[in-house]
Amino acid sequence: MNDKYNTINDKIKIFEEFCKAKGLKVTYQRLEIFNILANSYDHPSAEDIYKKVKPKIPTISFDTVYRTLALFDSYGLIAKVQYLDDKTRYDPNMKPHHHLVCIKCKKIQDFYWPDIEEMEIPEETKGWGLIKNRYLELRGICQECLDKEKKNQKTKL
Repeated sequence: MNDKYNTINDKIKIFEEFCKAKGLKVTYQRLEIFNILANSYDHPSAEDIYKKVKPKIPTISFDTVYRTLALFDSYGLIAKVQYLDDKTRYDPNMKPHHHLVCIKCKKIQDFYWPDIEEMEIPEETKGWGLIKNRYLELRGICQECLDKEKKNQKTKL
């Protein structure tokens, strides 16, 4: 699914069209789970999504959320991302992009670097097999955590 549309309504419409084209039923539960993902920029875990969808659909189970996310991933609607806290998180942004990961608070932020997609693949990787996409992860400490550290150091003095 191409994420070239900006509004949530556009994303939902494209989601519905994609499901119909693939023969997937557009159920209320799937629609709500996708809606939560489409409105998320924090790469939520299955547990996070479950907590957000449960008030809207009290009868939904965690297993249903988890299986729906696995289904979305298998069809390329979302991507799984694995990070520092060993929780699988889900990324609804299917544009080529990269991640900044804070090693303190575990926050994940998307960033775009088109030059990476255009760079030549290093020679030593050419015999490895088929490269399908390029992805870069930069790890460090986010500005918010740096500011907290700085503030804590001042209060200790």
